[in-house]
Amino acid sequence: MYEAYFKLDRKPFQLSPDPRYFFGSRIHRRALAYLRYGLSQGEGFIAITGDVGTGKTTLVRMLFNELNDDNLIAAQIVTTQLQADDLLRMVAMAFGLEVEKDSKATILSRLERFLTERAREGKRMLLVVDEAQNLPPHALEELRMLSNFQVSGRPLLQSFLLGQNQFRRTLQMAELEQFRQRFLAACHLTPLSEDETREYIEYRLENSGWQRDPDFTPESFAEIHRQTEGIPRRINSLADRLLLFAFLEERHEIDDAVVRAVAQELGEEMNALAEETGSGPLEGSLDRGGVYDAEGLPAHYSWSNLELRVSALESRIQTMEKTFYREISQVRRFIKHFLKEKPQ
Repeated sequence: MYEAYFKLDRKPFQLSPDPRYFFGSRIHRRALAYLRYGLSQGEGFIAITGDVGTGKTTLVRMLFNELNDDNLIAAQIVTTQLQADDLLRMVAMAFGLEVEKDSKATILSRLERFLTERAREGKRMLLVVDEAQNLPPHALEELRMLSNFQVSGRPLLQSFLLGQNQFRRTLQMAELEQFRQRFLAACHLTPLSEDETREYIEYRLENSGWQRDPDFTPESFAEIHRQTEGIPRRINSLADRLLLFAFLEERHEIDDAVVRAVAQELGEEMNALAEETGSGPLEGSLDRGGVYDAEGLPAHYSWSNLELRVSALESRIQTMEKTFYREISQVRRFIKHFLKEKPQ
């Protein structure tokens, strides 16, 4: 694998969120500060929005990673197109309650009793809702109703909502006025600037033991930013493939021409995958991508579909990579042995 070839401690550009690689850009530091503030208040809602791959889930994992509070019980749910009753059921199950066949009234009663018991034990309860843009307004209203559960004037449940760009529009709906009034703060994650893209790449490489092998030219960073538009997950995808390319070609420098070639190769692969699943060819290079939906069925190939499904795809790719690297290593060893044995 290229980690050994370039003497890296570990793979620097995994697609799945990893708090060890949290990069504190200006906007990410602000969002993390909002989350910390929300925890200190112990009530209300905080929303973090942003395009797919901008680091919303990584932010929350970073927050959890730095917590040292035995009195905080946190649960996280990833929503699909849930109705209100289904959302309540998922929340209850996230906190360990068995409510598969219970009615809505029973679920609410059991949730209130559970939250009240934890509060009397001195525990604080936090719910993190990922992919909140999938929730219809009436499901969001159920979350607001959960925030009405109180003991001695203190709310029993606090919620952090993570959503893609369309969630901002949902929150502006007239019927969610009461819901908006419960918000402590909201922060929208924007893409990295060109300078931040370079800092991000170098930060992840240095965190993996990078000794400037391979070296990246200044022009390569600018080209990576252009190809990925500063979206961290897109950067990870392209940078990982760049390291693989450098390993296979035995290169120790990555310039802008290499970035363009690899980005084009990635785009062609995505188009081929799209055609195989019947969604048709796509234009562009890293503007599109695609895997499968929550049920394992082919999804339309756009970056907006990656957030929920990329972790499952990554594990499949890593398995394929291991086989590929093993075969490549055997071929390289055979060629070197053949050249040594060949008569002069």
